[in-house]
Amino acid sequence: MEAYRQEIIVGAIVVYMLFCIATGLWAMRRTHNSSDFFIAGRHLGPIVVALALFSSTLSGFGFVGGPGLVYSIGVSSFWMVVISSTGYALGFFLVAKRIRMIAELRDCISLPDVVEARYDSKLVRLLMAITIVLGVMGYLATQILAMAVVMQAILSGTETFADIGLVTCVVLSSAVLIFYCVTGGIIASVYTDVVQGAIMMIAGTLILVTAMSVFDGGMQEATSVILENDAEAIMPYGAAGIMASLGWFFVFGLGLAGQPHLITKMMMNRDMRDNRSILPMSLFGYVMAALLWISIGIVMRAAVIDGVVPPLDQPDDAASVFLSVFANPLLAGVVFAGLFAAIMSTSDAFLNIGTAAIIHDIPRAVRGQSVRNELFWARVVTVLLAIVAASFALYSHFRDATLVAILGAFGWGTFAASIFPVVAIGLNWRGATVAGAVTAIVAALLINFVSQLAGIVFPYGISGQLVAFAASMVLFIGVSLVTSPPKLPRDIDALMDI
Repeated sequence: MEAYRQEIIVGAIVVYMLFCIATGLWAMRRTHNSSDFFIAGRHLGPIVVALALFSSTLSGFGFVGGPGLVYSIGVSSFWMVVISSTGYALGFFLVAKRIRMIAELRDCISLPDVVEARYDSKLVRLLMAITIVLGVMGYLATQILAMAVVMQAILSGTETFADIGLVTCVVLSSAVLIFYCVTGGIIASVYTDVVQGAIMMIAGTLILVTAMSVFDGGMQEATSVILENDAEAIMPYGAAGIMASLGWFFVFGLGLAGQPHLITKMMMNRDMRDNRSILPMSLFGYVMAALLWISIGIVMRAAVIDGVVPPLDQPDDAASVFLSVFANPLLAGVVFAGLFAAIMSTSDAFLNIGTAAIIHDIPRAVRGQSVRNELFWARVVTVLLAIVAASFALYSHFRDATLVAILGAFGWGTFAASIFPVVAIGLNWRGATVAGAVTAIVAALLINFVSQLAGIVFPYGISGQLVAFAASMVLFIGVSLVTSPPKLPRDIDALMDI
């Protein structure tokens, strides 16, 4: 079997790609209008929603960038994993119930729909839609780049495609993604989440067992190897330091409730009472799948230090090299297929919310109505958005070789700082005002983009995402307190009491 390792892995990927095409065609028959395309008609069961939620969290960011971060900066990235677990509980507590109630009460199909209903403001809707489009570009580029990196690593191990380039891999993976998204919309995304979520929970456990067998002393020996070489990397805050770790604590803990691709899925369940089971199922699946992030990163760093494998060209190669070298061929094939599923389903979710912002929310904010024939234009804009994001991914990669995880963290940070105060706090506080929401969104966008594009380095290792998040929270609360309390619509006011 070992002699056919690459053939097995490539075969698993091909089977998955065919599954994507078939799922897209199946979902197309169930997609009759824009509500089906964007929120699956609000008729999904708890298992589907639960798996879709955690799968969207651990995508290319988690399975490519995560191990790469552990490989490069050590324990620092563990903070992202651990605190995101509490973020699920916080997100359900602050957002899930009310966003689902507003969605049904006002027939909302997007997050900006909900925001306008809460604040009774087209300006807040417009700024929220712009935030989503900008954040989607960074995060969607992350997913596309992750797909291409993994595909190149797989195909370069074969004789036929040994010299395949990253650009070719971006084109191939994006073509399947576009077909899958255009035909099936969010329905195709969430139903493939069921399959890949189950795969990743099982694979996370099996990968941990495999990682423990690389060294005779298991994970203890692996951490000892790292400790002798670079003690700081294995300390509680890792090589990134305490302030960076605490920054991720806020951005990934509180910020999870501000991720539009996640909280939009909280609008899709057919019964609000399902939240009681959706939360524990999502959390359990996330924890099991996150074992892959942690175990691969530690073992690959130790293996390189110990000379078991040569140094990686880039940290983001950690997962693909581990699966190609240490994992059983069948397990490697399954995990690679599941990884592609995670990336593609998350990409579909981002394309979905980005498209909704462009054809549904921005037109409604500017001229009071969305475009005609929304379903048709949803498919057209999905194609265009995917092409632009793929171009951005390639530009970012070749310009400064940015880590997949850092690009993902930038997208995540943009969403967290701009959306968390306005949605998670605003849905629970009557005193939140339009002026507070507008100020928070604008400040978060400016700080995030200026600090990233200008390369501003804050003291003590503080990230730009943390500065943006803190400033947005303070401004949202402060401005709301000093401006006149809003007079909420009667139905929304009554809903705030529930």
